[in-house]
This record gives sequence, C-alpha cells and structure tokens, in this order.
Amino acid sequence: MGKLLENLNVTLFIGLILAIGLMMGFHADNLPTVIIVTWLHVLFGILWIGLLYYFNFVQIPTMPSIPAELKPAIGKHIAPKALFYFRWAALATVITGLLVAYLYGYEKDALMFRPGFQLIGTGMWIALVMAFNVWFIIWPNQKRALGIVEADDASKAKSARTAMLTSRINTILSIPMLYAMSAHQPLGG
Repeated sequence: MGKLLENLNVTLFIGLILAIGLMMGFHADNLPTVIIVTWLHVLFGILWIGLLYYFNFVQIPTMPSIPAELKPAIGKHIAPKALFYFRWAALATVITGLLVAYLYGYEKDALMFRPGFQLIGTGMWIALVMAFNVWFIIWPNQKRALGIVEADDASKAKSARTAMLTSRINTILSIPMLYAMSAHQPLGG
C-alpha cells in the first residue's frame, strides 16, 4: 500500500474510484449532473481556498525565518507549482459554481441579488472578485516576484508586496464568501 500512496496520481485515482463507487452505490439508477458538478465545485473550491490559506498561514509567515540559501527552493520549485494549482483551481471553482447555479436555475437571480438569492449572490460576487484577483493581480505580480518573467530587484520587491497584500485581501474575502456559500439553501435564501 505504501508504494501506491507514494505516487500522487495513483492516490488521486484511488480517491476518484472511491467517489465513483459512492455515486454508483447511492445513485445507481439516476445520477443527476448537478450532483457531479456540485461535487467538483466543492473539490476545486477546497483546493483553491486550501492553497490560499497555505500561502497566508504557512508560506508567507515562514519565509522570513528560512535561511537565505534555502529560499530559492521555495521560489523556484514550491511556489510556482502551488501557484499553478492555485490559479487553475480558482478558475475551475468559478466555472463549476456558475454551472451549479445554472443547473439549479438561479444564476440570474443570484447574480442580480433578487429576493431569496441575496446571500448566494453575495458569495458568488465575492468569489468572482477573488478569482479576478488571482488571475489579474496575484499571478502577474508573482511571475515578476519569482523571476518567471524578467524584472529588476525593485520591481520584484514591489510585485511580491502587491501579490501578498492582494492575497491577504482574498483571505479576508474568503471568510464571508465561505459563509455565504455554505449558509445559502437553494431557493430558500
């Protein structure tokens, strides 16, 4: 079993097989698309917000205590990989979230804050702002800060600060967003 779990792809495959087994066991006759899309939305959302919290609770606070000779390992190997999953999980979360709203038939009601949909609509708009921040502020600045694109030292430092502050804004926004998403009951407010 240890050999299987050493490979992340095998681990993910086993998890997927178990999830499909549950789906087939509980929905053998009829597996609504909305259940699969909702499950994917939650899965991608956990990855996105989990990485946001990793950056803000672990990586950023720990960086000052890491010896200078070890910091390149973070900047060249760990951060770019984490940022890859971070930004694509954000996009996948938004797409699957909009699909969930569409499949339930409340996307327009929620996005327009119609009565009964203000809470989920607020959560959706906050998530859209957060995703915008990921793709159009955090990622471009992280590319400069990490040296993925060329920049002088002053620009790297400024970009690192901008990315960090925007990430902190997303951390703040994630708290009410998660409340709005988890407290809303479809068609019930």
